[in-house]
Parts: sequence; structure tokens; C-alpha cells
Amino acid sequence: MAKVNRSNIGLSLLLSLLLCSFIPDLEASSHKDLNQPYRTGYHFQPPSNWMNDPNGPMIYKGIYHLFYQYNPYGAVWDVRIVWGHSTSVDLVNWTPQPPAFSPSQPSDINGCWSGSVTILPNGKPVILYTGIDLNKSQVQNVAVPVNVSDPYLREWSKPPLNPLMAPNSVNGIDPDRFRDPTTAWLGLDGEWRVIVGSSTDDRRGLVILYKSRDFLNWTQSTTPLHYEDLTGMWECPDFFPVSITGSDGVETSSVVQNDVKYVLKVSLIETLHDYYTIGSYDREKDVYVPDLGFVQDRSAPRLDYGKYYASKTFYDDVKKRRILWGWVNESSPAKDDIEKGWAGLQSFPRKIWLDESGKELLQWPIEEIDTLRGTQVSWQNKVLEAGSTVQIHGVTAAQADVEVSFKVNELEKADVIDPSWTDPQKICREEDLSVKSRVGPFGLMVLTSSDMEEYTSVYFRIFKSNDSNKHTKYVVLMCSDQSRSSLNEENDKSTFGAFVGIDPSQQTLSLRTLIDHSIVESYGGGGRTCITSRVYPKLAIGENANLFAFNKGSESVDVLSLSAWSLKSAQINDESISPFIEREDSHSPKQS
Repeated sequence: MAKVNRSNIGLSLLLSLLLCSFIPDLEASSHKDLNQPYRTGYHFQPPSNWMNDPNGPMIYKGIYHLFYQYNPYGAVWDVRIVWGHSTSVDLVNWTPQPPAFSPSQPSDINGCWSGSVTILPNGKPVILYTGIDLNKSQVQNVAVPVNVSDPYLREWSKPPLNPLMAPNSVNGIDPDRFRDPTTAWLGLDGEWRVIVGSSTDDRRGLVILYKSRDFLNWTQSTTPLHYEDLTGMWECPDFFPVSITGSDGVETSSVVQNDVKYVLKVSLIETLHDYYTIGSYDREKDVYVPDLGFVQDRSAPRLDYGKYYASKTFYDDVKKRRILWGWVNESSPAKDDIEKGWAGLQSFPRKIWLDESGKELLQWPIEEIDTLRGTQVSWQNKVLEAGSTVQIHGVTAAQADVEVSFKVNELEKADVIDPSWTDPQKICREEDLSVKSRVGPFGLMVLTSSDMEEYTSVYFRIFKSNDSNKHTKYVVLMCSDQSRSSLNEENDKSTFGAFVGIDPSQQTLSLRTLIDHSIVESYGGGGRTCITSRVYPKLAIGENANLFAFNKGSESVDVLSLSAWSLKSAQINDESISPFIEREDSHSPKQS
């Protein structure tokens, strides 16, 4: 679990927690009318209140499940965190279910933190999760469904033998740094394996490996699956195989070795970003080794270069794909979250797979988003002249899906990149939209007010560099600039940036952006680089939002194609909160 209570709430959120404890009416504000300008139309969120990490996503008997860290009592994090639960038949429309479980045992009485689901060979799902016990130590627990014939899995039971894994004086595990068990996998010896995130006093980050024959009695391995010095706490680890021969997903316990690589993703608490490496898993030694060029630290590639954390994947055995969820936190102050009665979104689910190069992961919105598409506007072979801004009419600009393919004909005129420019976010922040270059900035202006006083820009710049052999190479920079997104100066309006690993002289430069009122998700280079942002315009709201394509560079840019769709709203957890809470009480976890 993202350790919200100690690391990333911030002072304002801590003050808000105190505020809530003294002013009961603030909690009641979470039950107010949900027709608000910043609630989304097709991104997952509960009816109200606080949500953070996605937990245990799966498909069971044809029903998709998403569990999540949920505070049923207010719009800020709370020690009484529970496992929220919703179900879907299409990953787009969601029905709220009773929370799967709440703090109730000595092993989780101070909070039910993050974890994962494993489907056993008999088809039964089992949850491993972190509980905060009576001593406020982090321990690992198990929960099982009461009725496996219920495809909605509305009741869960916690066996009295919890906890299954715990810090002690023998293993030397820090009780404050031991959390977030992954989906387990079967080894060649028939034993289960699972990893749990941790760190040591000297900032060595690691994933501790446990083994079990019965999924109840676990033994710590003598060596971790992987570690890296000076990286700090590894939260929310995810470990899974990916195919090297196509985009289909691979089941976590797959024994096929010749056609797969492995991915280890960790959430670094010191940066609050998700990083991954690609490598090999030695099933005999139970050791993961990143490929050459990858290090499990902040130099590793990120799943998303914006506001995105505590991600979790699962294997969809119906459509043979691996799907990624990620928590997208607010960028507004806690007092605003309390006023609007909710906080936290999940990214739109993404299919994730290994690029044919074997060196990076690709992500793309799942195909089911197409069911929401309405009115379409298309451009073909349009030229964006230097300094131009062209409005895209005919779509609902506050709730849209836009795909653009660009081509630059005179790349050789690109500016030479300064060799010291190694931090893309810094470049995007300092070289903002007002700074013109020869090739770029060009891209989209979304959630734009009619007077352009507010806008969020997602764009590219292209630079060139010369290698030691005097060969020209091109560097593509992708930026998501929130600095002008709102007149409200209390919001975090950070600018995000990343390099895109494509050669624009050989490949089409594409941009896809999902716009949903207060979230902007962008995919550059066919999903090689993803950037997610949260924005809260005061003017560019609903029908008053506008959408533009632009080119601020001194060279023209061709739009080979542009397609923009209005997106309909999905049905997402629209049940009123009162039945939700009542159902939670009527299905309290049973002890077995």
C-alpha cells in the first residue's frame, strides 16, 4: 500500500484528518450531490470518499473485480481503511459491492492495507494482504471467499490463523517496512512463491520471497528475489511474465520459459513513482536478474511519468491479455477534497505488453473504451503552419478521446539538444509553451477556456544530436504542462515530461489523449511513454471546455490523421452511499 499516512498526505492532509475528527459535518459532505465538475465520466471512482491503491484485480466466472483501498468515512485517508470492491462485465461499467473486508482481527485491527489475488489451480481466488496489527506492525494475512459459487464474491472470510507472515527478532524484518504481497506463482517444485516489499535501515530496497505448499504456511527464503542498494522502501511490487513473441498476456504461474521475459515493478516511496525493469527469472535459484542496462532504481523506466502510483496488473484469461491499473491521486488541497466529498481515481485500464525490441513496455487503453465513443471528428493530411492554433470542433471537449499522427518533413532543421539536458521534466518546465524552437512545441491543448486563460497542453519537441560517428540522431521530448490548467493557484500544477524512444525519421509520431473533466491521460509513440495529470479548471468546465491542435515551432508540422470522439459516460458505482454502507455492515467478515 502507498504509505499515505506517513509519506504522501502532506501537512494539509494531516490537518484535514484532525479537522474531520472534530467537525462531523465535514464527513457528511461526502454524501452530497455528486454532480460536480471534476467528477469523471469514465474513470473508476467510488460513489464518494477517499480511494488509493488498486488491489487484487481479477476476472472470476466471467466477472471482472477491482478491489481498492477505501475510506468509507470521509474524503481523506483514515486508519480505518477497508478493501472497497466493485464488479464489471466489461471493465468500463462498474457496480459497487460490499467492501470485501474491514479491520476486525488482531492482525489487521489498525488497517487492511494493499495486497493481491491469486487464483488457485481449483479456480478458487485467495487474497493475500497487509494488515496493521495491534502493535502497528505490518503483517501478511489471507482472506477467502465464503461462497465460491457467487461470481460477485460478495462475502469474504478471514481464517483465525492470521497472520501468515510477520516480522520478528529472528528474520530481522522491519515491522514498519513489510507490505503489499504480490500475486503468488507456482514453482517447478509445486511450491507457491510470493514476494513482499521491504527495505533495510541502510536504504536497501528489496522484495522478500516466501514459499508455501498449502498457501497457508509460508517460509521465508534465505535470499530475496531481488534487491538494490540506496533505493529506499519498495512498495506495491508486481512481478509477472511477458511474451517476447507478441502482445498476448502470460499467466503469472506460466512454466514456459523460452518465450518470456519477466517484469519487476516497484513503487519507490522516496519518489512516489512506479519503476520497472525487464529481465530473467532463474526458477531454480529463485532470483530475478534485470537485463543489461536496467537497474531497479530511479534510473529505470517508469510506467507513467505523471501522477500515477501503486499500480497493479492482472492476467485476463478470457481475452489473453495483461491489464494494468494505477492510482491517480488528487492535485488539489485536502480542504477541496473534503468540500467535494471524494479523492482519488484509477487510471483507465491499460493493456500492457513487451515491445518487439524487448527493451520497453507498451501500454494502450483497453479496447472496451470504444463502446463509449460517440460523435467523431476526423482530419486527414492537414498542415499545422508555424505558430498556428486550430480548434477541433464537434466533440465534447471535456470528455473525449483524441488520436493524432504527426510528421515533420524537415527534421534536419531541428535544434541541437544541449548535452546537459538529461532531465526531461526539467526541460519541459523550463522550455514551456512560450519558448519556441524549430521543431515544436506541437500537440494538443485540452480543457481550454474560450479566452485561453486556462489550458493544459500535451506536446512534443524534437531535437537532434550527433553521436561520435557524426551520425544524426533525433531526440523526441513529450511534455504535459499543467502550469496554466487552472486559475486556482492552490492546486499542484506541476509540469511532467519524458523522452519517447522512437526515431521520427523512420516512425510516425503519434499522440493519444483521454480527457475526462479533471484527468488527462496521454500516450506518446504508440504507448511507449505515458503521462497522466490531474487538473481543475475554473473556466474550462463542461460545455465551456475547448480542444485545439497547435504548432508553436518555426517549422510546419503535418497532421497525417486526427480522430477525436465524444465519449459517453459509463455507469460507475452510481449506487447511493447509504445502501453501500449498510451492505458493508450486513456482510462483516466471518471468522472460520
